[in-house]
Amino acid sequence: MQDGATSVTLLVRFNVDDMIASMRAEARGATINGVIVATPWEGRWSNFALRDGMRIPLAGEVAWMFPAGPRPYWRGGITSIVYEFAH
Repeated sequence: MQDGATSVTLLVRFNVDDMIASMRAEARGATINGVIVATPWEGRWSNFALRDGMRIPLAGEVAWMFPAGPRPYWRGGITSIVYEFAH
């Protein structure tokens, strides 16, 4: 994906049901000791359910992928959701 001089590459993986299981960026900026360092980043999604006619993930986790192993910094889940559709 590109916007002007900025470009981003994501690796998107799908599960057996063709839902997005994960997205990975190899060079997302992580702040390490006050310095922004290009670091692999990965988000994973699970527990897909039908809500208002759309299949969405109800759980997710986002992590920095360090050489010593993943370091999750966000985990969450949807407990309720309301859509406002444009006309």
